[in-house]
Amino acid sequence: MTRTLTGPEKAAALMLALGEDNAAPLFARMHEDEIRDLSLAMSRLGTLPSAVVERLLEEFAQELGQTGHLVGTYETTERLLLKSLPKDRVAQIMEEIRGPAGRTMWDKLGNVNESVLANYLKNEYPQTVAVVLSKIRPDHAARVLALLPDGFAMEVVMRMLRMETVQKEALEGVERTLKAEFMSNLARSQRRDSHELMAEIFNNLDRAAEARIMGALEERNRESAERIRALMFTFEDLRRLDSAGIQTLLRSVEKDRLALALKGASPELRELFLSNMTERAAKLLRDDIAAMGPVRLRDVDEAQAGIVATAKELAAQGQIRLAEGRDEEMVE
Repeated sequence: MTRTLTGPEKAAALMLALGEDNAAPLFARMHEDEIRDLSLAMSRLGTLPSAVVERLLEEFAQELGQTGHLVGTYETTERLLLKSLPKDRVAQIMEEIRGPAGRTMWDKLGNVNESVLANYLKNEYPQTVAVVLSKIRPDHAARVLALLPDGFAMEVVMRMLRMETVQKEALEGVERTLKAEFMSNLARSQRRDSHELMAEIFNNLDRAAEARIMGALEERNRESAERIRALMFTFEDLRRLDSAGIQTLLRSVEKDRLALALKGASPELRELFLSNMTERAAKLLRDDIAAMGPVRLRDVDEAQAGIVATAKELAAQGQIRLAEGRDEEMVE
């Protein structure tokens, strides 16, 4: 008789069967909660007979082969949920996921503009605000705290200083309140600015296409073109990162991609990256760039876009800070 595996156990067995080299890239794409749950399942899995492992792999291959081309959208998700949940519950879920991105309530709050969050929290009890600020990133909490009324902010600070471990029930109560009163209203009221969306699209165009389309837009609507240009974040904008940010980014970027990206970068930006490397690593990178010879502009654009995407991911995780807008200059 073969052992019946739960979903987490199947995932754990599959990761173990893949081996360290193949499993590592998958772990890198997972959220912290997923890694923790999967690790727990792996540690408790015990010994599995080869027949069970073979059946699991066959099941995985069969299901993967049957899926074909999948497209996940809000609409397909909503239709699927309506098959098994009441309409009002589905509406609530869809409102929540249309809100700021994040797996948990605290992730979502970390993506809410500080002025919006401060405007809501100033009407809450200081103890509630203290709990919220203790759960979000320190840099975000600092910006929210600075926007609270002075007397109220001091009340929050004093409660944070006296705060011990927050009881699970109290924390869940705060989460429920935030979800019901804040996040749902925010999701309903928030509509993404079309200029922000276009800025992201322009960020992914190659230089020739960007110049052509932006030039045409400037002739039709100069104001919109200027707003989009201000919202765009390009490879050259990485010069605003401080040394710690550059070093964090360097640890997350493949050296081959970095060499190709810097091949087409300004001398100032190239030197910024090189100056934040060890003398030996900088020399090797200079040699790699020099040995490349002529390279296609399209390849350089792709390498630079990949590094910008990595920088944005690190910024979303709170590991680095990107200046917002091209007019925000950094003071040395």
